[in-house]
Amino acid sequence: MRGPILASWRRSRDRDLAADQIELPYVQDPDTDTPLTRSAEPVLRHLCEQLDGQPVSVVLTDPSGLVLLRLTADSQLQRHLDHVQLAPGFSYGEHYAGTNGIGTALVTGKPTEVIGPEHYVESLENLACAGVPVRHPVSGRTVGAVDLTCWRKDAGPLLLTLAKTTAEQIRQQMLTETGSNHLELFHEYMRTCHRTAGVVFAVNHNMAMLNDYARATLDPADQAALLSHAAELLGNGSRVSTVVELPTGITARMHCRPVRENGKVAGLVAHAKLGEPDHRHNLTSSDPVRMPLPGLVGYAPLWLRACHETERVVRSGEWLALEGEPGVGKTALLRAAQSRQQPDRRLVLLDAADASTNLEWFAGASQALLRRDHSLVVRHVDRLRPAQLRELGALLREAATVERAQPLWVGLTLERVSEGRELNRLLGLFPRTVEVPPLRLHMEDLPQLVALFLSRLQHGADLTCAPETMRLLMRSSWPGNAAQVLQVLRQVAQRRRSGVIQPEDLPPAAQTVSRRLLSPLESMERDAIVQALNDARGNKAATAHALGMSRATIYRKIHDYGIVPPVG
Repeated sequence: MRGPILASWRRSRDRDLAADQIELPYVQDPDTDTPLTRSAEPVLRHLCEQLDGQPVSVVLTDPSGLVLLRLTADSQLQRHLDHVQLAPGFSYGEHYAGTNGIGTALVTGKPTEVIGPEHYVESLENLACAGVPVRHPVSGRTVGAVDLTCWRKDAGPLLLTLAKTTAEQIRQQMLTETGSNHLELFHEYMRTCHRTAGVVFAVNHNMAMLNDYARATLDPADQAALLSHAAELLGNGSRVSTVVELPTGITARMHCRPVRENGKVAGLVAHAKLGEPDHRHNLTSSDPVRMPLPGLVGYAPLWLRACHETERVVRSGEWLALEGEPGVGKTALLRAAQSRQQPDRRLVLLDAADASTNLEWFAGASQALLRRDHSLVVRHVDRLRPAQLRELGALLREAATVERAQPLWVGLTLERVSEGRELNRLLGLFPRTVEVPPLRLHMEDLPQLVALFLSRLQHGADLTCAPETMRLLMRSSWPGNAAQVLQVLRQVAQRRRSGVIQPEDLPPAAQTVSRRLLSPLESMERDAIVQALNDARGNKAATAHALGMSRATIYRKIHDYGIVPPVG
């Protein structure tokens, strides 16, 4: 077996996919009015005309493998493709259909040919398919896939070549349709860069451009805030001047100018003049904060969308799964939405991570499901073994049939979906999955998050965060998300119980801009350097002398560890 096919089979086996049957999710009305379909359809129809009734099916999918378009001239092949669900609305992603030309090409990002018994599912063994990812001509991201499928006996060496040529023709067509708009926006952006000093950027619905000054001067959260604000002004269609307060406390006076192509707004070019940060403003627990749900803060669009969608689903009574990285606040979000929409019910939290060690776990779950005044949230459901997932599914199905004055409501949290057949079967009981974004994608919410956590930790004391400390916190990528922020602030509050938190009050790991995962020995060395720099008030020569290192070594290690030295 060829290497890529063997690797795909192993992935399919690890997901516990059935080889003797095919069970694919179905979307009744997939969105076919997209730039990809508009560019691809004339190309694919022309290809079908050239094939002149040959038993070859031409398929277009979105980036997940969802079939958007299928053109088949041979009636016998068409009936068979209907039988194996290779039809619009069904997903041929590898995590559903196993090894196949569409899903495997999208996973690997490379043209892939799968012939006969190389398919993981037995019902596909009499087919041959060649799938090629389609990439956006400007951004380079994968926007879909084109696939040619025929009978196994008719497969030839040119099948994959023809699929590659077709994918390139679709890419060129997308470039023709979108390139003029992007080109005009790019030219106006470059003209503004030559005429204007300072921060210059351009946005449209598909991309963003920032000049070197903006990238060097602004923190990532400030960059995101400016771009987000400009994107909201795209539909205005006129020149706009506005003042934006950025997450780090800097104010920016932003001047926006629309760029038009054929009478339509093709994008927006802006330049911004930065003001001084307001050093008088310290974030405290008494500062007004926006709470989209009880006990939650934040105003970034991605976070608000997750909050509003979660609340809407809970209000409807549908069972709900929340997906996201550890520490993003999935349980807090479910708890807040349930508290607002179901105030007369008690919420029971169960952690599936305990199911392997607690023999009474499933009994407790059963008892909670049968109580008529309870709602249930099961955390970390993706940590259950297949047999445990089957048992939990059986309990949920049984509980759903019990007559109640108010319908049972259940929520789940997990890190990722589609990891195994039993997990997918369990998730089939939950009509909606909402993705909760990681903190790095809504860093503008960090100041409010810090204020909220400090109010919980200070127990009546007046503990504030200095602007320079906040700017340091904003530079971190926070791989542990909100939970890591709380852990860092808890360490700070144990040492400083009142007053203003200065950069040197932060743990050493929070005084660095993490570039890589450090070994235990490297972490100890980094902590020693941070402590010595704080003791020396940022003097690198004194730090080198205190640690017995040369100045060159200190400079190199400060750079390698991403340490932000204190200002003396």
